[in-house]
Amino acid sequence: MNVQTRENLTDKAEAMYVASQWQLMWRRLKRHKLAMVGGGTLILFYLIATFASFFSPYGPYKAFDDYLYNPPQRIHFFNEDGFSLRPFVYRLRVARDPRTLKKIYTIDKSQKDYIYFFARNSEYKLWNLIPLNTRLFGVKKPGTIFLFGTDDMGRDLFSRTLHASRISLSIGLVGVIVTFILGCLLGGISGYYGGMTDMIIQRAIEFFLSIPTIPLWMALAAALPREWSQMKIYLAITVILALRNWCMLARVVRGKLISTREEDFTMAAKIAGASGMRIITRHLLPSFLSYLIVNLTISVPAMIIGETALSFLGLGLRDPVISWGVLLNRAQSVRVIALYPWLLIPAVFVILTVLSFNAVGD
Repeated sequence: MNVQTRENLTDKAEAMYVASQWQLMWRRLKRHKLAMVGGGTLILFYLIATFASFFSPYGPYKAFDDYLYNPPQRIHFFNEDGFSLRPFVYRLRVARDPRTLKKIYTIDKSQKDYIYFFARNSEYKLWNLIPLNTRLFGVKKPGTIFLFGTDDMGRDLFSRTLHASRISLSIGLVGVIVTFILGCLLGGISGYYGGMTDMIIQRAIEFFLSIPTIPLWMALAAALPREWSQMKIYLAITVILALRNWCMLARVVRGKLISTREEDFTMAAKIAGASGMRIITRHLLPSFLSYLIVNLTISVPAMIIGETALSFLGLGLRDPVISWGVLLNRAQSVRVIALYPWLLIPAVFVILTVLSFNAVGD
């Protein structure tokens, strides 16, 4: 081993020795290829959710009465003349089956609608604040582009899926924040102070954990008044999902604090005159921060799945609110799934989101 190699190894060892806990976690994360892919996927999803109005070709409530249950349209790069530099979709021709009266959509290859980027389409407000009329892509009227098909009201499923990601992805983050605060606060108080306080908090946790999850969610969601606004229902569903999830985190935090409250750094903080709450939040909780981060990454997909399940059963968010669960609610019957399988496409986004969070948390 030459001198240069030895010096490099020494520098790396010193850098590792003086690195903070965040730096050590970042180094481990960069070495985990699957976690980096999952993290990139989540960044992409949250970016799309933030600018859903720009990325979608139509508004989430725009209905095409002539294109009910329209199947997904394919993007083409080749036509009769060979390769086309600009992608296009074929115009659809609508007919009815003379026996069943069911609408039949056929491709009219004589009419092509070319896809234009930064197309000027119908006006909308980005974040309900900035008026715009430019979208990422689109086709000229009277052409249409339905990448994921349409639903029973002729609304573009691709646009609705992108807009639904705003609710489904944010409800996981908001719910986890509530879970994290309750779990760390009550679990920390229970483990640090002990005695009667510990007994009361632990008995309350056991009571919540003894209630079956699905019946609890269904009962609380069904109790929500139908006349409530969209924002009230959104916040109520978030609280319902967080109501039980904090219990397991509180138990783990309690166990960790019981094992660390007699450590030397805790005793030093007490001697220095630090209050109990300061010792919990500034010394004890950061001592196992890596576990708390992993718990958060696992809890977010659990919240997303919980909201999807409630909305799918018709007990969570409801129209006109759009979430992945609300979209999947229209694909409950076997007949609908057999005839219009593209209505299950939002489930793919739920699966990818859950897998990405689990990969990052790993």
